[in-house]
Parts: sequence; C-alpha cells; structure tokens
Amino acid sequence: MQFKDYYEILGVEPNAGDAEIKTAYRRKARKYHPDVSKEAGAEETFKAINEAYEALRDPDKRKAYDQLRARGYRPGDEVRPPPGGFGGPGAGGVDFDEIFAGGGAGGGFSDFFEELFGRRAGGGFGGQAGPGTRGHAPRGDTRARLAVPLETVYRGDSVRVPVLGKTFDVRIPKGIRPGQVVRLPGQGQHGGDLLLEIEYAAHPDFEVDGRNIIHSLPVAPWDAALGATLSVATLGGRVELKIPPGSEAGRKLRLRGRGLPGSGGAAAGDQLVELEIQAPTPRTEAQTAAYGTLREAFSGEA
Repeated sequence: MQFKDYYEILGVEPNAGDAEIKTAYRRKARKYHPDVSKEAGAEETFKAINEAYEALRDPDKRKAYDQLRARGYRPGDEVRPPPGGFGGPGAGGVDFDEIFAGGGAGGGFSDFFEELFGRRAGGGFGGQAGPGTRGHAPRGDTRARLAVPLETVYRGDSVRVPVLGKTFDVRIPKGIRPGQVVRLPGQGQHGGDLLLEIEYAAHPDFEVDGRNIIHSLPVAPWDAALGATLSVATLGGRVELKIPPGSEAGRKLRLRGRGLPGSGGAAAGDQLVELEIQAPTPRTEAQTAAYGTLREAFSGEA
C-alpha cells in the first residue's frame, strides 16, 4: 500500500492546530463537494479530503499517523506493515480502533487508512484480542465503529459496509445517536454477531451539539446591516432564512426542527445558523469606490 500525506492533502503544516485543520478541511470540502464542484475528479478529491480529516481530527489517530510519518515516508512510497501489523511491537504498541465510513460521498477509505487504523496487534480485524484491546466482546462478538454521514442519520437509510472480507447493506435508524450499536446477527468472527458502534462522520458544513446542528453562514455586510432573506443549507435541503436588520457577526438564528430527528418520542433538534460577516474583495472601480464611500460614512465610528 502507498503512503498518503494527510497534511499535504489538507494543505496544512504538520504542526497545525486543531482549529487550522478544521478550517482547511471545511474550505476544501466545500470546494470539491460532488454536489457543487464541476472540476474533474472532484469526488475522488472529496473522499481524500474526508479521509485526511478523519485521520487528523482525532488525537489518538493523529499521534499514530505522525509516528508512521516520522519514519520518512513520502506520498507514493510503499509502506509495509511491521510484524504483527500496525499497532504491534513494530509500531510502538499503539492500539488502533476499527473505523469504517458508511455511505455517502465521503465513504470508502483507502487501503492505507484501513490498514493503519482498522487493524491492531495480534493479526488484524477480528484477530485474537490481547489485553486492553476491544476486538471481541466476551461472547465472541466482533466490534467495529461505523462513521455515518449526518444526512443518513437525518433521513434514515442504508449504507454499504465492507468488513471481514464481506460487504453488508446496513440499515441506519433515523436519528440514531453516537455510541448506539447496530447488531448484525451471525456476521462476526466464528459465528458471533457483528456489533457496529455508531459515530458521526465529519461534515464540511455542519457540527453537532446534541440533537442540534450548527452551521456557519457567510453574510455580506450590507445584508447584515439592512436585513435580507438568504438561502441556507440544512440536512433536509436548502431553506430561506430571514436575516434581521442590524445583525452582527456571531449572531445565532434558529431554524426549529431542522436538527437531527428525535428517537423514542424525543423531539427533533434545531439548526443554529451562526452569521459570519464577510466583505467581498472589490473587483471593479465601482466596487472600490463604494468601499471608499463606506469608509467616509463610517469614519470616526468606534
């Protein structure tokens, strides 16, 4: 398998902080999202961006990846797992979780990612679990974590999951919560069950706070000052949102019921739209003159 430089894919330095990595991910993911990008190879680029972010956003996975990268590998270099696989003695005793991306444009991680993070000491996925590993529950069930796109959680849908040399169509209940488990009877190792623990996949446009969804909306200064009605992305599609006059950066507007669905009688969450005021770069003489007029009008303002 070939080494991938996840920092290079996201366009950040190896010493980049979490906030910088998140910003770079969002910028690139929005640019190459298959639903909006017309560039050749946008879907493959989008998958690579998602894979890089999945590797770097988690401190444990980032530490493990950095350990491998420190050996001097460069993009395209052939990587051979140490004896016992990654996570064994040759990798410094790092323990890796099994993680699979389910469905959507961001699903389907590379062999490099799955080899690095999807196997552990003792022979890979579902192997004999040593002390401190979670390869098997006491009954001999096989456990794995399944990263599910937020859109799938919102509407409830099936995702394709490659694991243990097989591919399963797994039904994801609407509104499922992180940490809940989907059980596939008899599909684990040695006739045990396959237990898929749900986590939410990273999304370029949305963050999750309980059942609420948080979304940053770029707003032009004049729309914030004078008020406007703008189109806003939600998990259920675009909707119109009224921006009140005199809005300031950081103001949060609520779209009720547009968050993640409730389950077991729980109410759906809301979408909180945080206004991000952005002044466009002037590209014509008229626009430059307009900025000059604004500067004169607001001169002396605190």
